[in-house]
Amino acid sequence: MDTIASLFSFITTPVSWVIVQFHSVYGKIFGPDTGWAWGLSIVSLVILIRICLIPLFVKQIKATRAMQTLQPEMKKIQERYKNDKQRQSEEMMKLYKESGTNPLSSCLPILAQSPFFFALYHVLNGIATGTTIGVINESLLASARKAHIFGAPLAAKFTDGSSKVEALGASLTDVRVVTAIMIVLMSASQFYTQRQLMTKNVDTTVKTPFMQQQKMLMYVFPVMFAVFGINFPVGVLVYWLTTNVWTMGQQMYVIRNNPTPGSKAQAAYLERLTKHVTDHGKTRRRSEKTIVKAIVAKGRDRNEFERKFINALNKAGLAAQTDGTVVKSEAQAVAQTTEDGVTTTTGAAKRQQPKRQTKSQRQSGGPKAAGDATSDSSDSSDSSEPEKTTSLEKSDEPQDAKPNAAQTPKGGSNGRSRAQSGQRKGGPQRPKSPSKK
Repeated sequence: MDTIASLFSFITTPVSWVIVQFHSVYGKIFGPDTGWAWGLSIVSLVILIRICLIPLFVKQIKATRAMQTLQPEMKKIQERYKNDKQRQSEEMMKLYKESGTNPLSSCLPILAQSPFFFALYHVLNGIATGTTIGVINESLLASARKAHIFGAPLAAKFTDGSSKVEALGASLTDVRVVTAIMIVLMSASQFYTQRQLMTKNVDTTVKTPFMQQQKMLMYVFPVMFAVFGINFPVGVLVYWLTTNVWTMGQQMYVIRNNPTPGSKAQAAYLERLTKHVTDHGKTRRRSEKTIVKAIVAKGRDRNEFERKFINALNKAGLAAQTDGTVVKSEAQAVAQTTEDGVTTTTGAAKRQQPKRQTKSQRQSGGPKAAGDATSDSSDSSDSSEPEKTTSLEKSDEPQDAKPNAAQTPKGGSNGRSRAQSGQRKGGPQRPKSPSKK
């Protein structure tokens, strides 16, 4: 073990140096031999490592987005070679190579943390065996062996015997309880992180091997942590539990603010964005403009949630632009108030329905055109009164007195009356009287 540690001294020495620096700070606050000083030193090491890995995490997000864009092509390959699994795998690998994506990109943060995890494991194992490693000298080694977290020494393991645990100044029950709780929390946090990725931030409309891989990792990683966790020292469990909690919070932030297109997280985000944009009439943050710009650029390729977002903006009188901004739509009628206090409406004019004609207007040939009616409204009232009188007089006359062309039979003359002999022209008919003999 010492030989392996010496071979990897290029990473164990920096890790031990960082822990000692943090311990010197927390030791002044909580005491140099306390579990708080050494435990917080390990937590601070995790935070420092994860901050350094943020660029790698951003690269992971971009790679994941690239995998999402390949979903339609992957689905076509699945349907084309659904009976030939080998050819399907070959075409998938060819697609990955042409697009420059990697299905294992989601494992990059874990792989990048592996050297630090390995170095911390050997540092804590040296504390358990009483061996100096890196910059940890004899005095720091004695201080670390005295440190306990909730009654469990930093170097104690779940599988340690009672004699070894007693040599570290603790009881076997305390060590088993503390390590078991930390292993459960570590596995649960890993499972929840992967589950929220699968249930909220994955396009469920397309079934691909990438999704199957993510689903497999959701169950494999927690089991791995539970199996190997019983052989981890308490200090390593603190490290891994802290990094899992960090990953979970980081994943929740990404899902909320930069969701995958077509996922449930995108539906929730666009719903919040719609309310925000309609209330303020614009996009304020750069991230909002980036997402709106991407939605506009898709055109007809928008998914259901994106089309719903664009329609909601149109109903609110807003229009999304190609640069990601949102402006008022010109086609929407907007009420404006003039200086005189009169409210006017600009925009498309409403279509007016024609007025209903009276019976006399239909008989006289129909009403005047809209332009004639407008011109007639400027005439004097004297000229309109005779027209009304004439119209009334015409309506009182019998319709048969002046038959028009529509009422004249085809084969008859204009002088022939419509009424038959022995019948009245208007009103109810009088019954015929019997003839007198």
